[in-house]
Amino acid sequence: IHFYKRDIMKPLMMHGHERSITQIKYNKEGDLLFSSAKDHHPNVWYSLNGERLGTFDGHCGAVWALDPKWDTTHLVTGAADNSVRLWDIQTGKELSVIDTKSAVRTAAFSYSGNMVCYTTDKQMGYPCEINVVDSRNFSEEPVFKVAIPTGGPKVTSMIWSGLDDLLLTGHDNGDLVQWDVKTQKKLKLTSDHAKTITDMQASKDGSMFITSSKDNTSMLFDADNIECLKKYVTERPVNSASLSPLYDHVVLGGGQDAMDVTTTSTRVGKFEARFFHMVFEEEFGRVKGHFGPINSVQFHPDGKGYASGGEDGYV
Repeated sequence: IHFYKRDIMKPLMMHGHERSITQIKYNKEGDLLFSSAKDHHPNVWYSLNGERLGTFDGHCGAVWALDPKWDTTHLVTGAADNSVRLWDIQTGKELSVIDTKSAVRTAAFSYSGNMVCYTTDKQMGYPCEINVVDSRNFSEEPVFKVAIPTGGPKVTSMIWSGLDDLLLTGHDNGDLVQWDVKTQKKLKLTSDHAKTITDMQASKDGSMFITSSKDNTSMLFDADNIECLKKYVTERPVNSASLSPLYDHVVLGGGQDAMDVTTTSTRVGKFEARFFHMVFEEEFGRVKGHFGPINSVQFHPDGKGYASGGEDGYV
């Protein structure tokens, strides 16, 4: 008779934010977890025991996006106070700031860490812009700059692709656009999603990426020709999706919009993280835990765990 020990998953509930989480990110090694929220102070945690290492204080608006560099030296954050800031992770000091015309919706380091891309919202008469700057001097002179035309869809999510050469942007009408950073041209456009693309995350080797959308689906795309390979269908908006680096698994986090939550049933478990098989598109598990919609999910880089940040302010 063989006895197999079943590892019980033990969640760490980390409550370091006063308002809802907007994005969470592991660093490349996975020993640190970064979280940004609408309460102006991005946090960094030890992912092993959930102990808070520190905060990055300086923003005076909701922080929408953050991204640690591959070597965990610098962190870039974008916020609604119309600024992108570069931080020293070790000391928590602000190294540099770029002021923008409108709120910054996304921000991310390139593969090499030598470039930072950020996108701004369309508001107060200013267009939605995609900017790439050199992270080594982090000045307002962009390497690449594209303004979305006035009637065009604004950028809601963005990732780097093709190492440092390509940008992928997801828009609020469901469009996916591939840009060439060097020539500043639009290479490809697909409109597989019907509504806003809320999140995009690349696979470990960068050959594929997964999107999540308010049209209740999440899709797996080929990163080169951005064709849709798989589709994961749920019955409520998907706010975030992540691909496992270890197994053929996908985790989706979602729930209704924050403003619609009170109007529906308050049964706990409306807000599970849902696990799908990447290839067969079948759901095989759910994990409860949040008291509000999940805004951001990401697998641990070793694939043996995942983190989620919710509207309830918990990670």
